[in-house]
Amino acid sequence: MSRILFLIREAFVSLRRNLLIVAGAILAVFISLTLAFGALVVNEILRINTLAWQQGVHVIAFLNDAGENGVPSNAHEVLLEDVRGWDEVDQARYVSKAEAWIEYQELFAGQEELLDIDPTILPASIRIELVDIALHNSVKFRLDQQTQVVRQVTTAADSIEQLQNLSRVLNVLGLGLAVALGLSAIVLIANTIRLAIYARREEVAIMKLVGASNWFIRVPVLLEGMIEGVAGATLAVFTVWLGSTSLARAGEGFALFRLDVGQDWFLSWGLLFLAFGAVAGIVGSLMGLSRYLRDADGTGPDTPAGF
Repeated sequence: MSRILFLIREAFVSLRRNLLIVAGAILAVFISLTLAFGALVVNEILRINTLAWQQGVHVIAFLNDAGENGVPSNAHEVLLEDVRGWDEVDQARYVSKAEAWIEYQELFAGQEELLDIDPTILPASIRIELVDIALHNSVKFRLDQQTQVVRQVTTAADSIEQLQNLSRVLNVLGLGLAVALGLSAIVLIANTIRLAIYARREEVAIMKLVGASNWFIRVPVLLEGMIEGVAGATLAVFTVWLGSTSLARAGEGFALFRLDVGQDWFLSWGLLFLAFGAVAGIVGSLMGLSRYLRDADGTGPDTPAGF
């Protein structure tokens, strides 16, 4: 127990002695992981909104007025029943001219200049939810053939596909950024540990002379690197969480796009980043210490022949 306490104390003594170098390593890890975590948050926001929009109305068919210009009086009902029977369609509902006027009033409430219109110019429509968003072109083509009844067909699929493509690109970029910045964090910690070991080279040499094993020397250094990695990762996770929370509050009144990320998602990814920070610190410490110990043992590449 006393040996463990000694090793822990040595790690904190080393951190205090090399405070400026340690602060630089923590800052480097903080910047690297903040950028990587921030990219993942943006990607998650896009994924949430893409899924939400995919679950809404995908296709809207605006209809010509029934009983006018040669359109049969029951044309809307016939088309609705026909659409509901299509394999591509999950749900379809009819919105009358009166319901369209109610929606219009709710959408432009408080904008009197836009509400001063003839309600009868608003067309009835059929709102369609698809089994698979990828089938929107097929449904649009079939509706376009109903020229007598259908006035215009609009679809949100193009916007959803653009979001999906953007999400995929950001996912790849986020992963690449996380890997690149994670490796840079490991290298920075390794250099920090190497500088710290160089400053303590005489102390380490004495420990070797009195019979200290390599692992007895390694453990405080590994603890030092782990503390640096966890500290940087903690600051990164907290900063991104704070920024995301502020963004979600600012976007509470924006109904078209969600800016909030679930707390469960944040907790799981936050713990993962903390674990990555700890591993990065340990790996960086091993990298920074291994060459020095090889040279001290007389097995390094710089050791003169005969040693």
